[in-house]
Amino acid sequence: MSQPQPIDRRLVGRPPVRPKKRGNWFGRILGLVVLLFLLTLVCVPLYAWGRIDKVDAAPAGKRPADAAGTTYLMVGSDSREGLSTEDKRKLGTGSVGGKRTDTIILLHVPESGPPALISVPRDSWLSVPGKGKEKVNAAYGNGNPKLLIQTLENYTGLRIDHYVEIGFGGFASIIDSVGGVDVCLPKAMKDQKAHINLPAGCQELDGPKALGYVRSRYADRQGDLGRANRQREVIGLVADKAVSWKTFVNPFRYYSIGTSSADALTVDEEMGPVDLAKFALAMRKVAGGGEGVSLTLPIADADARRSGQSVVLLSDSKVKALVQALKEGRTAGLKAG
Repeated sequence: MSQPQPIDRRLVGRPPVRPKKRGNWFGRILGLVVLLFLLTLVCVPLYAWGRIDKVDAAPAGKRPADAAGTTYLMVGSDSREGLSTEDKRKLGTGSVGGKRTDTIILLHVPESGPPALISVPRDSWLSVPGKGKEKVNAAYGNGNPKLLIQTLENYTGLRIDHYVEIGFGGFASIIDSVGGVDVCLPKAMKDQKAHINLPAGCQELDGPKALGYVRSRYADRQGDLGRANRQREVIGLVADKAVSWKTFVNPFRYYSIGTSSADALTVDEEMGPVDLAKFALAMRKVAGGGEGVSLTLPIADADARRSGQSVVLLSDSKVKALVQALKEGRTAGLKAG
């Protein structure tokens, strides 16, 4: 007969010892990761927004009435400010002083319906307040967004709500932050002034090559019009990659894109983070022939002569019809071109 085991009096009255739950450490780590992820999603845009330059871009005097939707003016400045000698060599920009623009694009985001990305040819012959008839890029002069906005508003009758500007170096850095862009060239493109020598076929372009690709006009029979098409193409591709899910799940890429974009951009003082987010999302919709439409202001004569210069004459009647469609939110019926 077995003997009863003695009772350890030290354990009498103590609550039973529960076995440790397995997996608690995993849950805590997972919760911490989720918290850090959410903080990153919120803090990076706030931090980046504080680094964006702001400018007073609203012209004085009478302006067109507000229309349904929002219209952004995007300008590509050729300013070399802030570029080192090595940067200028790498980007092939030279050392020209001042600020001009080879990229003038209107983005109209209607209250409902697809956004419209519309190039304004830089050589468009328009009335510039205080200067008479000039090429539209002369209105920008040495970086004068107010005069450019006033010129475009006077001609189109469309109110421009917000202004976005990007320079040479900033454009290249944004391209690199998204990992480059993929383009397909029907034939080789060589342009010493744009600092590119690209073979025919599909290929990935890094920042410097993409900058040359959108700057080139002498390697394209369409000249400035062909360049405008490539500018809209690349802008759409960048927006598509920047706002994709791959960006939001990769904190390093998310931070890189956020900060490089902030350092590259100048926006108007009235723009807020939500406005900029809407701008980026609308750009993405236009990418790759998606929900948006991409076109150029209607042209009457792409090779006219005025005051001894080669200029672009816009079709006033067709521009008027286009603007009326934008005001009425009829972007879905616009023809790409």
